[in-house]
Amino acid sequence: MRITVVGSSPAWPNPGGAQSGYLVEGPGRLLLDCGPGVLGRLRADAEWPSIDAIAITHFHLDHWGDLVPWVWGALAGPGAGLDPPELHVPPGGRQTLAELAERLGGFPDMFERTFRVAEYEHGVASEMAGFKVLPRRMRHYTMGSYGFRVSNGDSVLAYSGDAAPDEQLVELARDSDLFICEATLEELEAEPRGHLLLEEAEAAFRASGAKRLVVTHRPDERPVADGIEQAFDGLVLDL
Repeated sequence: MRITVVGSSPAWPNPGGAQSGYLVEGPGRLLLDCGPGVLGRLRADAEWPSIDAIAITHFHLDHWGDLVPWVWGALAGPGAGLDPPELHVPPGGRQTLAELAERLGGFPDMFERTFRVAEYEHGVASEMAGFKVLPRRMRHYTMGSYGFRVSNGDSVLAYSGDAAPDEQLVELARDSDLFICEATLEELEAEPRGHLLLEEAEAAFRASGAKRLVVTHRPDERPVADGIEQAFDGLVLDL
């Protein structure tokens, strides 16, 4: 399993950075989240990205926004005529996409015409691009947000998406080979919580028994101490 960090910025982009996007390659090519800037980065290596499946953790813009230019490139640009990738969205996501399309001045089925859309469920594993993917619901303000546990039969990647401290986060990462975990905050935020302090991400990592922690979704204005591994755009991780 090879993981490429396509984008690692938080809700505001780091200078020159793309927002959330993690390409997992093995049996197939699976993209976890598709935030602003991700499509352009993927196109740096190909006229149009060859992706088997995309899985979106939640519908905050920094995690799904580049699905919009993906539509136009697939319908009227270099992606026209190519096989559409699967698009896995949270429960109720098909309706959310239709509503977003209407608000954006598009047409209600623009996402359905571009992707093979399916909704996943908390705690129910399914196949995505040849990987076994288990979604778990995370605490993230009042929004339905999910983390993904991705396995190829030999290695396990846990990806938090956006999350607040919770036992589900620990279980998501339980005994995984790699835990990519957000660590956005510098100080505690008010309830309902939506993100993690760095020390909370580290605590979840220790409690989970995961082998390796890489923190992500962190602003450049909040540097981490030496010895803490942090994601950056272009980082490649092999399991």
